[in-house]
Amino acid sequence: MYSGKNKSITNILKIISQDRERSNILRKQEQKALTFLVQRIPYWITSDMLTVIGFSGSIIVLSGFVLAAYFGKSYLLFGVLGYIISWFGDSLDGRVAYYRKQPRKWYGFVLDVTVDWLGVILMGLGFVIYVSSAYKIIGFLFVVLYGWEILTAQLRYKITGKYSIDSGLLGPTEVRIIISLILVSEVLLDGSIIYLSGIACVVLFIANILDTRKLLNAADIRDKEEKQSLKDGAHCLKEQRI
Repeated sequence: MYSGKNKSITNILKIISQDRERSNILRKQEQKALTFLVQRIPYWITSDMLTVIGFSGSIIVLSGFVLAAYFGKSYLLFGVLGYIISWFGDSLDGRVAYYRKQPRKWYGFVLDVTVDWLGVILMGLGFVIYVSSAYKIIGFLFVVLYGWEILTAQLRYKITGKYSIDSGLLGPTEVRIIISLILVSEVLLDGSIIYLSGIACVVLFIANILDTRKLLNAADIRDKEEKQSLKDGAHCLKEQRI
């Protein structure tokens, strides 16, 4: 086990949360869980290995959809397992790196965004394989809308300098839980996945619209600040010449 696991919980939480802001509903419970887990991950398990573990969860989700399409909807429950594994790897890869004081901020940023996007694509692909042709568009819409949210997070980081993976009260953890509940619901009530997924897409669309409006306001404020800064600089330069 990692030798620094006796550090105080407050100090560990500060270390593993230093590069991002969270606003999701379950942030307190999630942060406590991550604080507990980072101290107990064997040192031979690297951040890259955790990323692979997380991505394997996405593959399990896809496999669950495919198996459900050909052998019975009960296989959708593999998707629930897949999302648990996805959360474990995706949530811990960067946190473990910071806990061990081995962060690779920009490497991790690129890898995290890329793997998240591939995971969303696999989930959408699984949905398309499982449902009938008339409703395949819902899987496509989910991929597009979630991709929009990922893009918004990157633009927010560029404009404000603050990296947040949450859309208000909903973050990746809440999304995984919601999708898992949809999968369980489909197993218990055939056809419910269509309606619940449609509702999820509508909610995601509204969240994206609201986030984009906030981002545009932030961008406008930054434009005005930069223009004012240029004016002030030009004024100071003029006074120096005088």
